[in-house]
Amino acid sequence: MSAVDNTEGSATTVLFPSIGTALGLNSGHLGMITALGKVASVPTGPLWVWLAGRTSRRTALVLASTIGGVFGILAGFAQGFGTLLLFTTLMAAALIGGSPIANAVIADCFTDRERGKAVGIMCGVTNSFAAVIGPVVALFTGFSDGWRYGMWTIGGVAVLAGLVVLVAFKDPGVGASEGQPTGTDGTAAEKQPVTVASVLALFRIPTYTVMMLSRLLSGHLLITVFGIQFLVTERGFSNATAAVVTLPFGIGYLVGTVGSGYLLAFVDRLWPERGRVSYLQLAQVFFAAAAFSGTQFHYSGIGIYCVFWALMGFGQGVNPSVNRPLVTAVVVPELRGQAFAIWLSVFETMAWALFALAAGQLAETLGIQEVFFWVMVVFMLLNAALLTVLHTTHPKDARRVRTVLEERRASGQPVA
Repeated sequence: MSAVDNTEGSATTVLFPSIGTALGLNSGHLGMITALGKVASVPTGPLWVWLAGRTSRRTALVLASTIGGVFGILAGFAQGFGTLLLFTTLMAAALIGGSPIANAVIADCFTDRERGKAVGIMCGVTNSFAAVIGPVVALFTGFSDGWRYGMWTIGGVAVLAGLVVLVAFKDPGVGASEGQPTGTDGTAAEKQPVTVASVLALFRIPTYTVMMLSRLLSGHLLITVFGIQFLVTERGFSNATAAVVTLPFGIGYLVGTVGSGYLLAFVDRLWPERGRVSYLQLAQVFFAAAAFSGTQFHYSGIGIYCVFWALMGFGQGVNPSVNRPLVTAVVVPELRGQAFAIWLSVFETMAWALFALAAGQLAETLGIQEVFFWVMVVFMLLNAALLTVLHTTHPKDARRVRTVLEERRASGQPVA
Protein backbone atom coordinates (compact mmCIF):
# COMPACT_ATOMS: atom_id res chain seq x y z
CA MET A 1 0.00 0.00 0.00
CA SER A 2 2.79 2.43 0.87
CA ALA A 3 4.56 1.54 -2.35
CA VAL A 4 1.43 2.41 -4.30
CA ASP A 5 1.16 5.73 -2.48
CA ASN A 6 4.72 6.66 -3.46
CA THR A 7 4.20 5.40 -6.97
CA GLU A 8 1.11 7.56 -7.39
CA GLY A 9 3.12 10.66 -6.59
CA SER A 10 5.92 9.54 -8.89
CA ALA A 11 3.64 8.67 -11.79
CA THR A 12 2.06 12.08 -12.14
CA THR A 13 5.35 13.95 -11.99
CA VAL A 14 7.16 11.53 -14.30
CA LEU A 15 4.38 11.70 -16.86
CA PHE A 16 3.63 15.41 -16.53
CA PRO A 17 5.84 16.75 -19.34
CA SER A 18 3.87 14.57 -21.76
CA ILE A 19 0.57 15.40 -20.07
CA GLY A 20 1.47 19.09 -20.34
CA THR A 21 2.21 18.78 -24.05
CA ALA A 22 -1.03 16.90 -24.71
CA LEU A 23 -3.28 19.19 -22.67
CA GLY A 24 -1.38 22.49 -22.99
CA LEU A 25 -0.23 22.72 -19.35
CA ASN A 26 2.85 24.26 -17.67
CA SER A 27 4.76 24.10 -14.37
CA GLY A 28 2.04 26.13 -12.65
CA HIS A 29 -0.48 23.41 -13.48
CA LEU A 30 1.88 20.75 -12.12
CA GLY A 31 2.19 22.70 -8.89
CA MET A 32 -1.59 22.98 -8.64
CA ILE A 33 -2.12 19.26 -9.25
CA THR A 34 0.40 18.35 -6.57
CA ALA A 35 -0.78 21.00 -4.13
CA LEU A 36 -4.49 20.17 -4.30
CA GLY A 37 -3.75 16.47 -4.03
CA LYS A 38 -1.88 17.16 -0.81
CA VAL A 39 -4.50 19.61 0.51
CA ALA A 40 -7.20 16.99 -0.03
CA SER A 41 -5.08 14.57 1.98
CA VAL A 42 -5.08 16.80 5.08
CA PRO A 43 -8.57 15.79 6.32
CA THR A 44 -8.60 12.33 4.75
CA GLY A 45 -5.39 11.10 6.43
CA PRO A 46 -6.84 11.30 9.98
CA LEU A 47 -10.19 10.10 8.58
CA TRP A 48 -8.63 6.86 7.29
CA VAL A 49 -7.01 6.29 10.70
CA TRP A 50 -10.38 6.91 12.38
CA LEU A 51 -11.99 4.40 10.01
CA ALA A 52 -9.25 1.88 10.82
CA GLY A 53 -10.08 2.26 14.52
CA ARG A 54 -13.82 1.82 13.91
CA THR A 55 -13.42 -1.20 11.59
CA SER A 56 -9.91 -2.61 11.17
CA ARG A 57 -6.61 -1.43 9.75
CA ARG A 58 -6.81 -4.03 6.98
CA THR A 59 -10.24 -2.79 5.90
CA ALA A 60 -9.01 0.80 5.76
CA LEU A 61 -5.91 -0.15 3.75
CA VAL A 62 -7.92 -2.19 1.24
CA LEU A 63 -10.46 0.58 0.71
CA ALA A 64 -7.83 3.31 0.41
CA SER A 65 -5.80 1.42 -2.17
CA THR A 66 -8.76 0.23 -4.24
CA ILE A 67 -10.58 3.57 -4.31
CA GLY A 68 -7.34 5.38 -5.13
CA GLY A 69 -6.66 2.99 -7.98
CA VAL A 70 -10.10 3.55 -9.48
CA PHE A 71 -9.58 7.32 -9.45
CA GLY A 72 -6.15 6.83 -11.05
CA ILE A 73 -7.73 4.90 -13.89
CA LEU A 74 -10.36 7.63 -14.34
CA ALA A 75 -7.58 10.26 -14.48
CA GLY A 76 -6.24 8.49 -17.55
CA PHE A 77 -9.48 9.34 -19.38
CA ALA A 78 -9.23 13.11 -18.67
CA GLN A 79 -9.77 15.39 -21.66
CA GLY A 80 -8.87 18.65 -19.94
CA PHE A 81 -7.12 20.11 -16.94
CA GLY A 82 -10.25 20.32 -14.77
CA THR A 83 -11.06 16.62 -15.05
CA LEU A 84 -7.41 15.64 -14.60
CA LEU A 85 -7.16 17.82 -11.49
CA LEU A 86 -10.34 16.34 -10.02
CA PHE A 87 -9.36 12.69 -10.37
CA THR A 88 -5.68 13.08 -9.39
CA THR A 89 -6.81 14.99 -6.29
CA LEU A 90 -9.27 12.25 -5.33
CA MET A 91 -6.62 9.62 -6.02
CA ALA A 92 -4.17 11.34 -3.67
CA ALA A 93 -6.85 11.77 -1.00
CA ALA A 94 -7.58 8.04 -1.07
CA LEU A 95 -4.03 6.72 -1.22
CA ILE A 96 -2.82 8.91 1.64
CA GLY A 97 -4.59 6.52 4.01
CA GLY A 98 -1.81 3.96 3.65
CA SER A 99 1.04 6.02 5.08
CA PRO A 100 0.02 6.72 8.71
CA ILE A 101 -1.54 3.28 9.13
CA ALA A 102 1.55 1.53 7.74
CA ASN A 103 3.84 3.48 10.07
CA ALA A 104 1.67 2.64 13.07
CA VAL A 105 1.74 -1.06 12.12
CA ILE A 106 5.55 -0.95 11.89
CA ALA A 107 5.67 0.59 15.38
CA ASP A 108 3.50 -2.26 16.68
CA CYS A 109 5.65 -4.95 15.06
CA PHE A 110 9.13 -3.90 16.25
CA THR A 111 10.81 -2.65 19.41
CA ASP A 112 12.40 0.78 19.61
CA ARG A 113 15.86 -0.59 18.79
CA GLU A 114 14.59 -2.40 15.69
CA ARG A 115 12.20 0.19 14.28
CA GLY A 116 14.86 2.09 12.36
CA LYS A 117 15.81 -1.06 10.44
CA ALA A 118 12.16 -1.96 9.81
CA VAL A 119 11.23 1.52 8.57
CA GLY A 120 14.36 1.59 6.41
CA ILE A 121 13.48 -1.69 4.74
CA MET A 122 9.83 -0.71 4.24
CA CYS A 123 10.66 2.69 2.75
CA GLY A 124 13.50 1.23 0.72
CA VAL A 125 11.27 -1.37 -0.89
CA THR A 126 8.55 1.24 -1.41
CA ASN A 127 10.74 3.69 -3.26
CA SER A 128 12.66 1.01 -5.14
CA PHE A 129 9.33 -0.05 -6.57
CA ALA A 130 8.61 3.55 -7.50
CA ALA A 131 12.10 3.97 -8.99
CA VAL A 132 11.68 0.92 -11.21
CA ILE A 133 8.15 1.66 -12.34
CA GLY A 134 8.90 5.36 -13.01
CA PRO A 135 11.09 4.80 -16.11
CA VAL A 136 8.79 1.96 -17.20
CA VAL A 137 5.74 4.21 -17.06
CA ALA A 138 7.71 6.94 -18.87
CA LEU A 139 8.18 4.58 -21.83
CA PHE A 140 4.48 5.03 -22.57
CA THR A 141 5.21 8.68 -23.42
CA GLY A 142 6.74 7.53 -26.68
CA PHE A 143 3.28 6.67 -27.95
CA SER A 144 0.43 8.98 -28.87
CA ASP A 145 -1.49 9.72 -25.64
CA GLY A 146 0.89 7.30 -23.91
CA TRP A 147 0.49 9.12 -20.60
CA ARG A 148 -3.03 7.72 -20.42
CA TYR A 149 -1.66 4.17 -20.47
CA GLY A 150 0.72 5.20 -17.71
CA MET A 151 -2.11 6.43 -15.48
CA TRP A 152 -4.18 3.33 -16.20
CA THR A 153 -1.21 1.16 -15.24
CA ILE A 154 -0.72 3.00 -11.96
CA GLY A 155 -4.42 2.73 -11.15
CA GLY A 156 -4.36 -0.99 -11.89
CA VAL A 157 -1.34 -1.51 -9.64
CA ALA A 158 -3.15 0.28 -6.79
CA VAL A 159 -6.23 -1.92 -7.16
CA LEU A 160 -4.01 -5.02 -7.24
CA ALA A 161 -2.22 -3.83 -4.09
CA GLY A 162 -5.57 -3.59 -2.32
CA LEU A 163 -6.33 -7.21 -3.20
CA VAL A 164 -2.90 -8.30 -1.93
CA VAL A 165 -3.51 -6.54 1.41
CA LEU A 166 -6.94 -8.19 1.67
CA VAL A 167 -5.42 -11.66 1.29
CA ALA A 168 -1.98 -11.37 2.90
CA PHE A 169 -2.05 -8.67 5.60
CA LYS A 170 -2.20 -9.81 9.24
CA ASP A 171 -2.49 -7.07 11.87
CA PRO A 172 -0.27 -7.61 14.95
CA GLY A 173 -2.55 -5.48 17.14
CA VAL A 174 -1.97 -2.06 18.68
CA GLY A 175 0.78 -2.19 21.31
CA ALA A 176 2.11 -5.59 20.21
CA SER A 177 5.75 -4.44 20.29
CA GLU A 178 5.29 -3.34 23.93
CA GLY A 179 4.17 -6.84 24.85
CA GLN A 180 0.42 -6.39 25.21
CA PRO A 181 -1.44 -6.11 21.90
CA THR A 182 -5.05 -5.05 21.98
CA GLY A 183 -6.19 -7.55 19.39
CA THR A 184 -5.64 -8.66 15.83
CA ASP A 185 -8.16 -6.25 14.37
CA GLY A 186 -5.91 -3.30 15.23
CA THR A 187 -8.49 -1.43 17.31
CA ALA A 188 -7.73 0.14 20.68
CA ALA A 189 -11.09 1.52 21.76
CA GLU A 190 -11.83 -1.22 24.31
CA LYS A 191 -8.46 -0.79 26.06
CA GLN A 192 -7.16 2.76 26.03
CA PRO A 193 -9.87 4.84 24.29
CA VAL A 194 -8.72 7.51 21.87
CA THR A 195 -10.58 10.77 22.47
CA VAL A 196 -10.43 14.24 20.95
CA ALA A 197 -8.72 15.44 24.13
CA SER A 198 -6.04 12.73 23.91
CA VAL A 199 -5.34 13.55 20.27
CA LEU A 200 -5.09 17.27 21.05
CA ALA A 201 -2.64 16.37 23.82
CA LEU A 202 -0.17 15.36 21.11
CA PHE A 203 0.43 19.06 20.48
CA ARG A 204 1.68 19.44 24.03
CA ILE A 205 4.58 17.05 23.38
CA PRO A 206 7.55 19.36 22.62
CA THR A 207 9.38 16.83 20.41
CA TYR A 208 6.27 16.14 18.36
CA THR A 209 5.67 19.87 17.84
CA VAL A 210 9.24 20.40 16.65
CA MET A 211 8.95 17.46 14.25
CA MET A 212 5.78 18.95 12.77
CA LEU A 213 7.50 22.31 12.25
CA SER A 214 10.41 20.46 10.69
CA ARG A 215 8.10 18.96 8.07
CA LEU A 216 7.14 22.48 7.01
CA LEU A 217 10.82 23.13 6.23
CA SER A 218 11.42 19.82 4.47
CA GLY A 219 12.40 21.25 1.11
CA HIS A 220 13.69 17.95 -0.20
CA LEU A 221 10.09 17.02 -1.01
CA LEU A 222 10.26 19.34 -4.02
CA ILE A 223 12.72 17.23 -6.02
CA THR A 224 10.15 14.49 -6.56
CA VAL A 225 7.61 17.02 -7.84
CA PHE A 226 9.69 19.21 -10.16
CA GLY A 227 12.83 17.15 -10.73
CA ILE A 228 11.80 15.73 -14.11
CA GLN A 229 10.21 19.01 -15.20
CA PHE A 230 13.46 20.82 -14.30
CA LEU A 231 15.56 18.51 -16.46
CA VAL A 232 13.16 18.84 -19.38
CA THR A 233 12.48 22.60 -19.34
CA GLU A 234 15.79 23.97 -18.02
CA ARG A 235 18.35 21.37 -19.09
CA GLY A 236 16.83 20.38 -22.43
CA PHE A 237 16.40 16.62 -22.00
CA SER A 238 13.46 14.69 -23.42
CA ASN A 239 10.79 13.37 -21.05
CA ALA A 240 11.96 9.77 -21.43
CA THR A 241 15.64 10.68 -20.94
CA ALA A 242 14.97 12.87 -17.91
CA ALA A 243 12.90 10.11 -16.30
CA VAL A 244 16.03 7.93 -16.18
CA VAL A 245 17.16 9.82 -13.04
CA THR A 246 14.31 8.26 -11.05
CA LEU A 247 16.21 4.97 -11.07
CA PRO A 248 19.46 6.21 -9.46
CA PHE A 249 17.36 8.39 -7.15
CA GLY A 250 15.52 5.27 -6.05
CA ILE A 251 18.74 3.30 -5.63
CA GLY A 252 20.20 6.11 -3.53
CA TYR A 253 16.99 6.21 -1.49
CA LEU A 254 17.14 2.45 -0.96
CA VAL A 255 20.75 2.59 0.23
CA GLY A 256 19.88 5.55 2.47
CA THR A 257 16.83 3.97 4.09
CA VAL A 258 18.08 0.44 4.57
CA GLY A 259 21.65 1.44 5.44
CA SER A 260 20.45 4.18 7.74
CA GLY A 261 18.24 1.78 9.66
CA TYR A 262 21.19 -0.47 10.48
CA LEU A 263 23.52 2.46 11.17
CA LEU A 264 20.93 3.95 13.52
CA ALA A 265 21.25 0.91 15.79
CA PHE A 266 24.98 1.61 16.06
CA VAL A 267 24.33 5.32 16.75
CA ASP A 268 21.86 4.39 19.51
CA ARG A 269 24.49 2.29 21.23
CA LEU A 270 27.20 4.90 20.86
CA TRP A 271 25.09 7.92 21.85
CA PRO A 272 21.81 6.59 23.33
CA GLU A 273 19.76 9.72 23.97
CA ARG A 274 20.89 12.31 21.43
CA GLY A 275 22.57 10.41 18.60
CA ARG A 276 19.38 10.16 16.53
CA VAL A 277 18.94 13.91 16.53
CA SER A 278 22.49 14.62 15.30
CA TYR A 279 22.05 11.92 12.68
CA LEU A 280 18.86 13.57 11.41
CA GLN A 281 20.54 16.98 11.31
CA LEU A 282 23.44 15.65 9.24
CA ALA A 283 20.93 14.18 6.77
CA GLN A 284 19.45 17.65 6.15
CA VAL A 285 22.91 19.18 5.57
CA PHE A 286 23.94 16.34 3.24
CA PHE A 287 20.84 16.75 1.10
CA ALA A 288 21.32 20.53 0.88
CA ALA A 289 24.90 20.04 -0.34
CA ALA A 290 23.86 17.44 -2.94
CA ALA A 291 20.96 19.62 -4.15
CA PHE A 292 23.20 22.67 -4.50
CA SER A 293 25.77 20.74 -6.54
CA GLY A 294 23.21 18.94 -8.68
CA THR A 295 20.80 21.76 -9.56
CA GLN A 296 22.75 25.02 -9.53
CA PHE A 297 25.26 24.13 -12.25
CA HIS A 298 24.93 23.01 -15.88
CA TYR A 299 26.37 19.62 -16.86
CA SER A 300 26.54 17.86 -20.22
CA GLY A 301 24.80 14.51 -20.42
CA ILE A 302 22.24 12.86 -18.21
CA GLY A 303 24.89 10.70 -16.49
CA ILE A 304 26.19 13.36 -14.11
CA TYR A 305 22.63 14.28 -13.14
CA CYS A 306 22.04 10.62 -12.34
CA VAL A 307 24.93 10.80 -9.86
CA PHE A 308 23.54 13.86 -8.10
CA TRP A 309 20.01 12.43 -8.09
CA ALA A 310 21.40 9.31 -6.45
CA LEU A 311 23.05 11.48 -3.77
CA MET A 312 19.83 13.42 -3.21
CA GLY A 313 17.94 10.12 -3.01
CA PHE A 314 20.39 8.95 -0.36
CA GLY A 315 20.04 12.18 1.63
CA GLN A 316 16.25 11.99 1.47
CA GLY A 317 16.23 8.27 2.23
CA VAL A 318 18.09 8.67 5.52
CA ASN A 319 15.16 10.60 7.01
CA PRO A 320 12.37 7.99 7.47
CA SER A 321 14.61 5.53 9.29
CA VAL A 322 15.36 8.20 11.89
CA ASN A 323 12.35 10.52 12.12
CA ARG A 324 9.70 7.76 12.42
CA PRO A 325 11.39 6.14 15.45
CA LEU A 326 11.91 9.62 16.94
CA VAL A 327 8.16 10.27 16.82
CA THR A 328 7.17 6.75 17.87
CA ALA A 329 9.33 6.97 21.00
CA VAL A 330 7.49 10.02 22.35
CA VAL A 331 3.87 8.89 21.69
CA VAL A 332 1.91 6.19 23.54
CA PRO A 333 0.83 3.22 21.36
CA GLU A 334 -2.89 3.99 21.03
CA LEU A 335 -2.17 7.48 19.68
CA ARG A 336 0.54 6.59 17.17
CA GLY A 337 -1.85 6.16 14.26
CA GLN A 338 -3.32 9.63 14.79
CA ALA A 339 0.15 11.05 15.49
CA PHE A 340 1.41 9.81 12.14
CA ALA A 341 -1.80 10.93 10.44
CA ILE A 342 -1.40 14.49 11.73
CA TRP A 343 2.35 14.59 11.15
CA LEU A 344 2.46 12.96 7.71
CA SER A 345 -1.05 13.54 6.35
CA VAL A 346 -1.52 17.08 7.67
CA PHE A 347 1.82 18.80 8.21
CA GLU A 348 3.77 16.97 5.52
CA THR A 349 0.98 17.44 3.01
CA MET A 350 0.74 21.12 3.95
CA ALA A 351 4.46 21.43 3.22
CA TRP A 352 4.04 19.61 -0.09
CA ALA A 353 1.10 21.80 -1.03
CA LEU A 354 2.80 25.08 -0.09
CA PHE A 355 6.06 24.19 -1.78
CA ALA A 356 4.42 22.76 -4.89
CA LEU A 357 1.94 25.59 -5.40
CA ALA A 358 4.41 28.39 -4.66
CA ALA A 359 7.22 26.74 -6.62
CA GLY A 360 4.97 26.13 -9.60
CA GLN A 361 4.05 29.80 -9.78
CA LEU A 362 7.54 31.13 -9.03
CA ALA A 363 9.08 28.77 -11.56
CA GLU A 364 7.26 30.62 -14.32
CA THR A 365 9.03 33.87 -13.38
CA LEU A 366 12.25 32.93 -11.55
CA GLY A 367 12.88 29.52 -13.06
CA ILE A 368 12.92 26.16 -11.31
CA GLN A 369 16.68 26.40 -10.62
CA GLU A 370 16.24 29.51 -8.45
CA VAL A 371 13.31 27.92 -6.62
CA PHE A 372 15.39 24.81 -5.97
CA PHE A 373 18.14 26.93 -4.40
CA TRP A 374 15.87 28.54 -1.82
CA VAL A 375 13.71 25.52 -1.02
CA MET A 376 16.11 22.57 -1.30
CA VAL A 377 19.25 24.29 -0.05
CA VAL A 378 18.42 27.24 2.22
CA PHE A 379 15.29 25.73 3.80
CA MET A 380 17.06 22.44 4.44
CA LEU A 381 19.87 24.17 6.31
CA LEU A 382 17.29 26.05 8.38
CA ASN A 383 15.62 22.71 9.08
CA ALA A 384 18.88 21.29 10.40
CA ALA A 385 19.22 24.28 12.73
CA LEU A 386 15.63 23.88 14.02
CA LEU A 387 16.24 20.24 14.92
CA THR A 388 18.86 21.33 17.46
CA VAL A 389 15.95 21.83 19.90
CA LEU A 390 15.40 18.06 19.95
CA HIS A 391 18.66 17.53 21.83
CA THR A 392 16.81 18.91 24.86
CA THR A 393 13.22 17.76 24.31
CA HIS A 394 13.51 14.23 22.92
CA PRO A 395 15.24 12.49 25.87
CA LYS A 396 12.65 13.92 28.30
CA ASP A 397 9.65 13.02 26.12
CA ALA A 398 10.91 9.48 25.46
CA ARG A 399 11.46 8.87 29.19
CA ARG A 400 7.92 10.10 29.90
CA VAL A 401 6.40 7.49 27.54
CA ARG A 402 8.53 4.69 28.99
CA THR A 403 7.34 5.66 32.47
CA VAL A 404 3.68 5.63 31.40
CA LEU A 405 4.01 2.15 29.86
CA GLU A 406 5.83 0.81 32.94
CA GLU A 407 3.08 2.16 35.21
CA ARG A 408 0.42 0.51 33.07
CA ARG A 409 2.19 -2.85 33.26
CA ALA A 410 2.70 -2.53 37.02
CA SER A 411 -1.00 -1.85 37.55
CA GLY A 412 -2.07 -4.68 35.28
CA GLN A 413 -3.42 -2.39 32.56
CA PRO A 414 -2.84 -3.07 28.86
CA VAL A 415 -0.20 -0.80 27.33
CA ALA A 416 -2.58 0.29 24.58
